[in-house]
Amino acid sequence: MRTATTDERALEELQRDHGPALLSFLLGLTYGDRQRAEDLLQETLVRAWQHPEAFEAPYASMRPWLFTVGRRLAIDAQRSRLARPAEIGDGALAGTPDPSDATESAVAAVDVRAAVRALSPEHRAVLVRIYFDGLSVKEAAADLGIPPGTVKSRSHYALRALGHRLPGYSRPLPRRVPA
Repeated sequence: MRTATTDERALEELQRDHGPALLSFLLGLTYGDRQRAEDLLQETLVRAWQHPEAFEAPYASMRPWLFTVGRRLAIDAQRSRLARPAEIGDGALAGTPDPSDATESAVAAVDVRAAVRALSPEHRAVLVRIYFDGLSVKEAAADLGIPPGTVKSRSHYALRALGHRLPGYSRPLPRRVPA
C-alpha cells in the first residue's frame, strides 16, 4: 500500500499503470475525440495529485477512483459544452453576403425570375396571383376559374419546382397560401 504523497514518482507510476486504460475509457466517453480525452486524462491525474488521500484508499488499485473521477469530469465537460451556444468561426462570417451589397439581391432576383419563367404556365399563373398579387386561394381560384384545391396543389408543386431550380437554395420557399 502506498503512503499519502504527491511526489513525481507516485504520479509517474500512476500514469504508467493506469494511463492507457483510462485514456481508452475516456476516448469512449468523448466519442473518439483524442484531444478532449487527453485533456480529461490530464485533469484526472491533476485531481489525483491534489488528493493524496486517494492513494490510501482501502482497495488495492487506484483504477476505480481514477475512472470515477474521469467519468465525472467528462460528464461535467459535456454539460458545460451543451450549456453554451455553439461558436462559429470566421469562415461562416466570410461566406455570408454583406446585407448592404445590392449585388446579391439583384442576382437573387434574376435567378428567381428565371426560375419562375421556367415553370409551366398553369403553375406560374397560380404563383403570380398568390405571391406577387397577394390574392387568397379563393380569390386566385375565382380569378383563374379553377377550384381552390387545384390552386393549393399547383402552388405546392410550383414552390417545389422553384426550390429545385434555384441555385444554392436549400430551404423550402415560405408557405404563404392563405385559405
